[in-house]
Amino acid sequence: MSALFPLLDEVRACRVCESVLPLGPRPVLQLHPRARILIAAQAPGRKVHATGIPFSDASGERLRRWLGLDATAFHDPHRVAILPMGFCYPGTGPSGDLPPRPECAAQWHARLLHELRDLQLKLVIGRYALAHHLPGNSASLAELARQQLAGHPVTVVLPHPSPRNNRWLKQHPWFEAEQVPRLQTLVQRALQGTSA
Repeated sequence: MSALFPLLDEVRACRVCESVLPLGPRPVLQLHPRARILIAAQAPGRKVHATGIPFSDASGERLRRWLGLDATAFHDPHRVAILPMGFCYPGTGPSGDLPPRPECAAQWHARLLHELRDLQLKLVIGRYALAHHLPGNSASLAELARQQLAGHPVTVVLPHPSPRNNRWLKQHPWFEAEQVPRLQTLVQRALQGTSA
């Protein structure tokens, strides 16, 4: 049996940030040792906190469209792992949700990622995930979103799919016109186990 399952039980029982979480702890993530795609995201929003289902909001609808996956495939942990920087809803600030709590990445990420051995594709979403997964990279989000980064698993940087990001998407129409079709091809190859 994989060490991932008892580790996930530990994560779901985590109370490290309990005193600073406005709605209390409810770690939301989706992992299985056989997952082929990793979505490295930011933190669950209020709606996701309420459901306990990753990306069960408007951001998730857009992300699934970008990936070319229906809800069933997207929420199948054997196919897609979802590992946010912060596992619990961090609360709201003056310009939207607060940043992910830093404790999650420090305490859990390395151990969880170690158990994901079949990954073919890593999707890095948003600036907090970008800073963690590609530290020291000074390129802009737009520059990184135009390229497929070498290595295994293949890494692709995406803008956050939140409706709050509509302005960025309007300023960079090439992303949905050019990059989304390429992304959908990479997703299908990863799920089929073929090389990118």
